[in-house]
Amino acid sequence: MKQVIITMPRRAFTLLCGMALSATVLAQQIVVKGHVADATGEPITGATVRVQGQHGGAVTDVDGNFTLNANSGATVTIDYIGYASYKGTVTPNMSVILKEGNEKSLNEVVVIGYGVAKKSDLTGSVAALKPDSKNKGVVVNPQDMLAGKVAGVNITSEGGTPGGKSNIRIRGGSSLNASNDPLIVIDNVPIDNTGVKGVANILSTINPQDIESFNVLKDASATAIYGSRGSNGVIIITTKKGHKGGVKVSYNGSMTVSMKKNTVDVLDGDGFRALVKDKWGENSTAYSALGTANTNWQDLIYRTALSQDHGVTVSGAVGNTLPYRVSVGYTDQQGILKTSDFKRVTASLNLSPSLLDNHLNINLNAKGMYAHSRFAEGGAVGAAVNMDPTQSPYAYTSRFHTVKTIDAQGNKSFGYYADQTLKNFNGYFTWPKAGNYSDTNWPYTYNELATANPLALLNEKKDIANSREFIGSADFDYKVHGFEDLRLHATLGADIAKGKQTTNLTPAYQSNVDSYYGKHGYESILKRNLSLSTYAQYYHDFNDAAKNHFDIMLGYEYQHFWNSKNNNYWGFYGANNTKTGAYVDNLGNPTGASGNLSGQYYSPSIYATKSENFLVSFFGRANWNIMERYYLTATVRDDGSSRFKDHWAIFPSLAFAWRVKDENAFKNMKWLSDLKLRLGWGKTGQQDVNNDYAWIPTYTRNTGTGAFYPADGDGILYRPDNYTPKLKWETTTTYNIGLDWGINNQRLSGTLDWYYRKTSDLLNYAPTEALSAFRNQAWQNIGSMKNTGLEAAVSWKVIQSRGWYWTLDYNFTFNHNEITDLNGASNNGNPVANTIVSLGLDKYLEYNQVGHPMNSFWVFQQAYDRNGRAIENAVVDRNGDGQITNADRYFYKSPAPPVTMGLASRLEHNNWDFGFALRANLGNYVFDGVGLGFRNVSPNALFSSTNALTNKTAKAVAEGWQTDDLSAQLSDKWVHNASFLKLDNITVGYSFDKLFKNATWNGIGGRLYATASNVLTISKYKGLDPEIFNGYDNNIYPRPFSVIVGLNLNF
Repeated sequence: MKQVIITMPRRAFTLLCGMALSATVLAQQIVVKGHVADATGEPITGATVRVQGQHGGAVTDVDGNFTLNANSGATVTIDYIGYASYKGTVTPNMSVILKEGNEKSLNEVVVIGYGVAKKSDLTGSVAALKPDSKNKGVVVNPQDMLAGKVAGVNITSEGGTPGGKSNIRIRGGSSLNASNDPLIVIDNVPIDNTGVKGVANILSTINPQDIESFNVLKDASATAIYGSRGSNGVIIITTKKGHKGGVKVSYNGSMTVSMKKNTVDVLDGDGFRALVKDKWGENSTAYSALGTANTNWQDLIYRTALSQDHGVTVSGAVGNTLPYRVSVGYTDQQGILKTSDFKRVTASLNLSPSLLDNHLNINLNAKGMYAHSRFAEGGAVGAAVNMDPTQSPYAYTSRFHTVKTIDAQGNKSFGYYADQTLKNFNGYFTWPKAGNYSDTNWPYTYNELATANPLALLNEKKDIANSREFIGSADFDYKVHGFEDLRLHATLGADIAKGKQTTNLTPAYQSNVDSYYGKHGYESILKRNLSLSTYAQYYHDFNDAAKNHFDIMLGYEYQHFWNSKNNNYWGFYGANNTKTGAYVDNLGNPTGASGNLSGQYYSPSIYATKSENFLVSFFGRANWNIMERYYLTATVRDDGSSRFKDHWAIFPSLAFAWRVKDENAFKNMKWLSDLKLRLGWGKTGQQDVNNDYAWIPTYTRNTGTGAFYPADGDGILYRPDNYTPKLKWETTTTYNIGLDWGINNQRLSGTLDWYYRKTSDLLNYAPTEALSAFRNQAWQNIGSMKNTGLEAAVSWKVIQSRGWYWTLDYNFTFNHNEITDLNGASNNGNPVANTIVSLGLDKYLEYNQVGHPMNSFWVFQQAYDRNGRAIENAVVDRNGDGQITNADRYFYKSPAPPVTMGLASRLEHNNWDFGFALRANLGNYVFDGVGLGFRNVSPNALFSSTNALTNKTAKAVAEGWQTDDLSAQLSDKWVHNASFLKLDNITVGYSFDKLFKNATWNGIGGRLYATASNVLTISKYKGLDPEIFNGYDNNIYPRPFSVIVGLNLNF
């Protein structure tokens, strides 16, 4: 019987089963819409999204969004370079926060001189830092974000002046009088470190919100590629760029309230009256000069200051070829010292197109800044401390000033003229003396030996500066077609700035030379720094067993620095002046007319100069690595500077790195994620002597009235300037040994560096020998100095789980500075003065000598009794010759801290974050000039022979000193340990996402935060602030305590 095989029903059955199964699967699939962001709430563009067991996937768009189909309950993974992978179950609407991966630090791209490198491939000492947007205090200028964050970098502001200058030092100072400022490179443009009027801070042009990263080059193997400008380290700032995709808009804004932290503890009105009564008696002239008020002058000059900062950024792309980023910022910082403020508008434009199939990459940057500053009279701080607290700010209340008497010769007492004097000084109390203006309306004027009314100093002076600056760069990077291993790069740069400071002092301004006449005029500075750099770089991988890689770079750079300075000041004779004479214009030029001088120009002065210098350089770098384990880098730069007769100098460097972790003996140590040894040597130079023609004979031309001084006569006089034709480069040689390490997949990582830096042919503006030069000081090469130090940085990701994220970053620096030779200026071994810091004429405080740190205090040794009290007019006769002379002075401590530390913490839980930053200086000493000023409480120091009273502190009264002896002034009694621990800021923030989201819009993301800045200072120093840049505390503008409330929005 024939068997019949039925096939059709089987096929049909199989087809039906397959259709049913497919229907079931389709029924279980869902549409997944998600958003991916980083820990700060910023969307992550380009993250890869995959579903396990399913082909294909998705990539997040410019807003961090993605859409895909997935089975319900399926597992999704999200990956992005530098971040820990996310793994979870799909839901219709997902919001994912990617945390930084522990291995990210090894793969980071770090900007170095004329190029980039992976952090794992670095051979030099380089610190990379991205601004922490969640843990910061008052940030007005970019360097505020570096303070306490990088080992070896010490940043000290010169007080609390709005928009004020900060001094940056990397691994101590390498020079005595030449610049110790690091080279700043912004988007491949080396910046001129000299400021203009109104902008003491060279980084004011850059809005901190525009900064993508800082890279600090510290040792010579990293900085020698910059040659003569790299001795003090290099800070490379890279700003943010545009991106391809949709338009992104962000806003950053904050409001700040600032207030004074504390004041000098001087006597109040009642306490001062009691002191004067005790010293002079109730029937004395001094006692009659006491007023009836109880004025707290320090309270009157300070205020609660309100500040604001706003910034808007728009980024995206035009088509697929022209990414762009545009930002505008506005800052209005009000100072706590009345009348001081700083206003700034910044704008930034970046265009970064890629052309020719991505072979030609162009990066165009333009940054502009306009700043308006009003400077308060800094002398008001000291005046408020010393002013008699019994006087009213706006009236004469003492018997001495109000009683009206006429002596036997018919001379009237001041009481008859008190009202007129108040009127002349716009209602402000002033200590009077007889006037000599030939003006009956001004019989009395300000007593220049007395303390000025601090309110008059502030309000009768209007010091306003308007500044503009432009920094632009055009980068062209071409990967040669058909020979892609060869890159050609060119950068055009411009740094142009102009500042004009206009000063107007009314006749009521209390000054020895400016009262009655007033002072009006301006000072302006225009500078241009134009640069061109080009280089060619060739890469080659040998693809052999040893994985040899070689690259070489050769380049050329040209820089032209030009500046002009002009100032013109003048006063006016009063309207009722009876003097006669020749008329002049505001430039001091005779007009040809003469007669009564009322209303005419008084003592005009003018100064004008132009200067320029050039720097031409050839440079190169070669890198060779074997097996991605052994790295060798060599650089060389040949610099030619117009500032020296011998223009050219060569600065080489050599560095080696060994990735120990990749050796077989260490590969199996799973807990060890990184171990690299670095060795470096190099030479860098210094040519910033603040004089473009120090080696060329030049003359200064004096013109106009008194041009022949000290001889009589008006005309033109040419005065020869000092010149030193043998002046040469200052050279710093650096040795560096470093270790990079990481544990547990970089969860705990750090660096350790030891360095030795020796600077030879020190450039110093030092005194000259008698009859050896045209001036008493000149630029000279005088000796050598060394810095030896140890740096450590540790980063610890303490917690990374279940919505918690906690990081701690700590850095430590020890630096020992010592002068090793001063033969060029001190053949007999005598100390060489730092003429910048002085207590008065020829009373220099800081000196330099072999075997001591630079600019150390050279003082007398105070003698003390058995109870530890300083004995008045008693210092130690250290040389035992029976007399006290300068030979008994000794070197005691230094202003520079040998140890600096920083600690930053950031804790996040879901949407909340909490952070703080601590900073410490150990071993820095300060000369207490404020305390020194109060030392003498003798009757004549309280009430001078010119009939003026001066306040004192309770501490000075208790000591009871009555001396002005030089040894009492230049005594180590006033040198104090000013080590400190500062809590720079505390921040609490809340991040949000998808606010006001609807079906067509993903909503608003952002962060709301509150910060307290300059919160706490712990120090043994009894002055207002232990952080004094040059070590001389002389009533600086105090740093305020501030509270900031801010909002960041991303649309």
